[in-house]
This record gives sequence, C-alpha cells and structure tokens, in this order.
Amino acid sequence: MSETIFSKILRGEIPCHRVYEDALVLAFMDINPIAPGHTLVIPKEARATLAELSDDSAAAIGRVLPRICRAVMQATGATAYNVLQNNGVGAHQAVFHVHFHVIPKVAPSGPGSGLGITWPVTKPSSEELAAMAQRIAATLAASPA
Repeated sequence: MSETIFSKILRGEIPCHRVYEDALVLAFMDINPIAPGHTLVIPKEARATLAELSDDSAAAIGRVLPRICRAVMQATGATAYNVLQNNGVGAHQAVFHVHFHVIPKVAPSGPGSGLGITWPVTKPSSEELAAMAQRIAATLAASPA
C-alpha cells in the first residue's frame, strides 16, 4: 500500500488530536471538519478499502465505533450524526487508508452543520432484487470466512 497521511500520523510524524487509541484503532479530530466534533476513526492496519481489512481490525473498529459516536454526540450536543466510509476513487475516497468519518449534525443546514447528502433512489423489480441477492449470497458462500 502507498504512503498516506494516516501512515505518518500513526508513526507520530504528523501530530493529531487523539480522542481514542488502542492496539488496533486510532480516532482523532479531522483537521478539515464539516461540523464541530468531526472525528476520524482508522485501523492501525494499513489497507486501502474496507474489503481488504482483516477480520481482527474490522472487529476492533466495530467494537469502538459506537462508543466514539456516543462520545461525539455527548460532547457536541448534536442530536443526530452520520458515519461515512468511502472505498475507491469512484466513491470519493481521497485518503487510501480505511477510515470512518463520524460527523455530528449540529444544526438544520448550512456550512458547519454536518453532512448534507442526497439519495438518488432507483426502483428495481422484485426479480432484479432477488437475482442480485442470489449473486451476493453465492459469492459469500464461495468465499472463505
């Protein structure tokens, strides 16, 4: 995997404002937040996308992410939040090290209020959904755990 800003943060070459750290996970403040309290949660394992992450690192993130969300909510007074995780250029990933954004929604709208998104839905048929579900389930069944 190529060098990223997160690699340098993990090695202590670039400072960060840590909010949590254990043997497998680091959480720290985003230096370009879209809302007060915007926190990044990264595995210490260097992998570009979530699909590449080991089960141990994924489990460690899964254990700590809810705690960090609760702490961000309490510290900011936000009543809602988003957890955002992008994988690949086409999904708007800019740093190629797995990372989760915990973004509190601190106001109804406008700059600094949190993540604003649209959700352009499609309307697949029941048959299309069934076919896709079958392909995904077959792929999972054929993959080692």
